[in-house]
Amino acid sequence: MVKKRKPRIRLNRKPIQRKPTLPRLVNHEDPMVSIIIPAMNERATLAGVLREAGRVHPRSETIVVANGSTDGTAELAKASGARVIRTPEPLGHDVGRRVGAEAARGQVLLFIDADMVIPARELRPYVKAVLAGVDVALNGYSGPADRKEAHPVVLAKHVLNGLLHRSDLRGASLTAVPHAMSRKGMEIIGLDALEVPPLALAKAVRLGLNVQAVHTVPVGKLNPARGRMQNKGKRVDPLTALVAGDHLEAIHWLLRQQGPRGGYGDLGRQRGKVR
Repeated sequence: MVKKRKPRIRLNRKPIQRKPTLPRLVNHEDPMVSIIIPAMNERATLAGVLREAGRVHPRSETIVVANGSTDGTAELAKASGARVIRTPEPLGHDVGRRVGAEAARGQVLLFIDADMVIPARELRPYVKAVLAGVDVALNGYSGPADRKEAHPVVLAKHVLNGLLHRSDLRGASLTAVPHAMSRKGMEIIGLDALEVPPLALAKAVRLGLNVQAVHTVPVGKLNPARGRMQNKGKRVDPLTALVAGDHLEAIHWLLRQQGPRGGYGDLGRQRGKVR
């Protein structure tokens, strides 16, 4: 006799929603390294960013500047143990770096972004360079420089470094994270200049600080694409004009320091005889 199989009962099981495991940060009471992370609605990546930040140095503090966030970024950072500076309105591009630096207590200031999870092993070289005597430790990433038509920001970086007589830096800039600086360097540059990264770089070089590209993290591949506008069928990054304008501000400051020819000679021209 053949037994009939009982029909299988299928259950509509909902997938279990697991909360992301939060890192457990410990801010040292006397930090050597201050890790500064501006964040605006970056809850999706912040836990990973904080986890790697906590592995950079045993004597560190992690500062999250949550400006204008409405997605729980500030609450997540606080629950993880970070020092949180919260503002109800967006501060504007790069202003969070200045705010974080103003609150920092460490001798080394490491700047990263909340939208890119960069492993701690890729962050430590910047800290080690500053501890070894470098005042401004840059990311050696120069951007896509092999295209037929140069990107305006990449071009601006190379032009500024050339005017600073630091062509060896190629396209390295304080506009790209990760980067780090010494407390002495920050004080010489001035906190306000941190809001305009190319200006901060120009001041650092001009005022004689030790500026070096110490390690390369290809952030162009890690940085998520932001909203873009269309202009005559071409995609336009809304930050391009802002960053290019920051470089123009830096060049303007530099020309005021070095004269209208940027410190270059006039090659024997006798302009006074020309009417």
